[in-house]
Amino acid sequence: MKNKKTTAILFLLFFTATLLWSQTAEEIIRKVDEQQYFATMKTTGSMITNDRFGTKKVDYISWSEGNDNFIIEFTSAAERGQKILRTSDELFLYYPDAEEIIRLQGAALKQSMMGSDISYEDMTAGNDTLRQYDVELKGSETIDGKDCFVIQMTAKSRKVPYPAQTLWIEKETYVPEQVRYFSKSGKLLKEMRVLEVREMEGKVIISKMVLEDKLKKNSSTEMVLDEIEINPVLGRDFFSLDQLAW
Repeated sequence: MKNKKTTAILFLLFFTATLLWSQTAEEIIRKVDEQQYFATMKTTGSMITNDRFGTKKVDYISWSEGNDNFIIEFTSAAERGQKILRTSDELFLYYPDAEEIIRLQGAALKQSMMGSDISYEDMTAGNDTLRQYDVELKGSETIDGKDCFVIQMTAKSRKVPYPAQTLWIEKETYVPEQVRYFSKSGKLLKEMRVLEVREMEGKVIISKMVLEDKLKKNSSTEMVLDEIEINPVLGRDFFSLDQLAW
């Protein structure tokens, strides 16, 4: 009887492993994108940057629609009323004091957002990963005690912020536990690590992460989501230039 139980357990482990490895890199990435996709979402959170100048915290509210549209409104005293709008492949900044809207393009996209490790260019990447990257399953590794797929991604064009990425994706939740971003020559540019997640509407959402710009010394930025509202009703023209001035 003991031998039969041992055989059954070994078979179950083998069967589970076979199912996991039968997934292609494309299928894994689709599930990653699906986990983070919602028709609409509203979040309240903060961006905390630690560098040689000290610690800076910026609070914000954001609204998003699908893969392409979002608005971020900063609510901290020093930045109050400043907004970022993304529509499809365009990015705009709004400064309330000057009542000015600026379209970001070219070299301006590489600038730091509020002095953080996040560039404006980082905000142009959507969740349509397979349209932007070729992907390859490289193996399996354990990150912080979690069994992860290792996926290598190579950009299909120059229109994406990073020519190459390596992702460690937890097999159970399909959340990328760690992501490394590389230049075309293979130089490590940035690294993202997930610190906390939250389960809502049957999906696992990243609620706290840290990003390090490897070209800066001792610099990191935490993104923390304090409140998350799934599928809020938003107006038809919510993600428009007119909306920035309200």
